[in-house]
Amino acid sequence: MDAGLLTNAGLDAFLAQQARIGLLRFLTCGSVDDGKSTLIGRLLHEAGQILDDQLTALERDSARHGTTGTDVDFALLVDGLEAERTQGITIDVAYRFFATDRRRFMVADTPGHVQYTRNMATGAANAELAVLLVDARNGLLTQTRRHAFLVSMMGIRHVVLAVNKIDLVDFSEARFNEIRAAFEHAVRDLGFAAVTAIPISARFGHNITVPSAQTPWYDGPALLDHLESVDVADPRPRPFRMPVQWVNRADAEFRGYAGTVACGSVRPGDQVTVARSGVAATVARVVTMDGDLEQAGAGDAVTLTLQEQVDISRGDVLAGGVPVPVTDRFDANMVWLSEAPLFQGRGYLLKLGTATVAANITRIRHRIDIDSYEHVPADTLNMNDVAHVTVALGAPLALERYADDKDLGGFVLIDRLTNATVAVGMIDSVSAAAGGVIWQKQEVDKASRAALKGQRPATIWFTGLSGAGKSTIANIVEQKLHALDRHTAMLDGDNVRHGLNRDLGFTEADRIENIRRAAEAAKLMVEAGLIVLVSFISPYRSDRDAARERFEDGEFIEVFVDTPVAECRRRDPKGLYKRADAGQIRNFTGVDAPYEAPETPELRLVTTDASAERLADQVIDALRGRGIIPR
Repeated sequence: MDAGLLTNAGLDAFLAQQARIGLLRFLTCGSVDDGKSTLIGRLLHEAGQILDDQLTALERDSARHGTTGTDVDFALLVDGLEAERTQGITIDVAYRFFATDRRRFMVADTPGHVQYTRNMATGAANAELAVLLVDARNGLLTQTRRHAFLVSMMGIRHVVLAVNKIDLVDFSEARFNEIRAAFEHAVRDLGFAAVTAIPISARFGHNITVPSAQTPWYDGPALLDHLESVDVADPRPRPFRMPVQWVNRADAEFRGYAGTVACGSVRPGDQVTVARSGVAATVARVVTMDGDLEQAGAGDAVTLTLQEQVDISRGDVLAGGVPVPVTDRFDANMVWLSEAPLFQGRGYLLKLGTATVAANITRIRHRIDIDSYEHVPADTLNMNDVAHVTVALGAPLALERYADDKDLGGFVLIDRLTNATVAVGMIDSVSAAAGGVIWQKQEVDKASRAALKGQRPATIWFTGLSGAGKSTIANIVEQKLHALDRHTAMLDGDNVRHGLNRDLGFTEADRIENIRRAAEAAKLMVEAGLIVLVSFISPYRSDRDAARERFEDGEFIEVFVDTPVAECRRRDPKGLYKRADAGQIRNFTGVDAPYEAPETPELRLVTTDASAERLADQVIDALRGRGIIPR
């Protein structure tokens, strides 16, 4: 088979096609300039996978972009981006596939720079073996340890320690043994099934496909021979699992549930269970574009039809055998990928399998020091930090430990505003108690309480800068509601900090927790049938969005009290801007901390155009228009 670049779009299809024909998926990783791309290029060349015209083009490109003098620079076979060729580094993850007489291979060349750790995690997600390169001159570096830990976290149990550039230390056996011993000591607690150390020179081909005469002291296999023969199969039997991607209604008579089998197998007549509901059904057909199958296994994209009518939607998991845990809380190992730090309590979206739900990190149990692998206390995470965290979900999900099932145990966190992936995580443990906390049904419910009061309960969330007029307007609105015999409650940011939130300061993390608590308190008051007026600066959109998600549709009304900061400074009713300018108050919104104005609030009040009384009337009119109070 000709070697070729495999695009991300074709990655899943290729994996499914090759799943049962001896495919080994491995990645190369290590620090910058350790020779990862050169090694892959050399493997392709030695395995006879480079055509004559490709070699001619490579020789031409080596003269223009190469870093090996007059020699062919095999790294250019993989470093396809112009920026990579110019700088001589790997930025993106480059996938290559090739084959020998004994095995097929897919290899991911991952970047070594610390800022591209997210790319390395991407490459490791589908790999079964890692080739971790070390420059024989430099030995183990911090990034080497980081990649070893990430490889372990991502569930890879077979590692090749490729001690590269052995020619630059005169093929020293002592240096090789020193590096091997240091690495084995460093990773002794990471749970690898096997670590195979091989001295190599990727540039000149020593110990790549055949043993090198320059290392007579090494009696192990050449790298390609090891890759062809290593057994990475998981001997454990796996029950059937399939996340539902799509409810297939081809016509009025057909209803099927489409997805890719994550593990195990399924055939007509098998009983499967919808994990979240616990409802069982019998498989009627296993349907594909090429006709029905007698049996489908891991990697097969199929549509299952069931004999019974069952409520199933995207994000559900069909399972056979041992039930899948369903919970709204778990502990996980996580790599933080965003330049913006993580703060406990901030809301994100979590994608696991085909399901997406609201989530937040309720606790950072510890950060992991990459140099020592020690556990370090932390209340925030910065880019590329690795930590053990507790995650709370907005709705229960069917999930597994990552060690048991990568598909149902691996997740990503997504920023609500930018839609950027900010973290990858691997579920470490699922507490039985977490999923056992059930909302206690109350005989006198929210609807009954609201009916008694003759109103629809809701939260009116006033947001804006300090001095914008939030509390003034909210107080007038409450007076008007009281005059209309409405039942209300007020949560003012300053007042709440005297009691419920008196332990919180004004750091970003504390501001996030401040809003979370306020939203939870408001939700309880809405359950009591009240109209709740919340007056908080609440500077971050993501936190206001997370507050909104705690309420039913129509129960959260965001009111943006829009006052320019210059006008707020002029008013300065409590002298806070003056104190902030003098450095007496830190992290003050509008001075040295940001305010993110709402983009689509339900109501925008421009205080420079009208009096507080008239603006309060606008709020009352809006409540009538939404049916919160009678017209």
